[in-house]
Amino acid sequence: MLLDRIQEGGPFFMWPIVIVFIVIVALFVRQLLSKADKAQTIVLISNTSLFILSWGILGSVIGLIEAFDAVESMGDVSQGMMAGGLKVAFLTTVFGLVTFIFARLFILILNLLKG
Repeated sequence: MLLDRIQEGGPFFMWPIVIVFIVIVALFVRQLLSKADKAQTIVLISNTSLFILSWGILGSVIGLIEAFDAVESMGDVSQGMMAGGLKVAFLTTVFGLVTFIFARLFILILNLLKG
């Protein structure tokens, strides 16, 4: 089901979000297992999470523009068709937000372990 959502949201925006999520988890785990300075990892996770949040919002805006272009060209559109277009447009935002929230949680944990 998750792979279906990724494909439905558009691979150009969704796969980078998934890849960055995996990278953020890997950075977090690597930092937990090593005794290196956490500050650099925290900054890297922070900047990456902000970027991917922006990427997800950009994907939604572009998806909304495409959906409204389709509505405009078709004229009268059913509520179901409109809802389906909006759902697809917001998938990138949801995935971007989930990645952002996990990254922020990881940063919080690393900051708590810092002291």
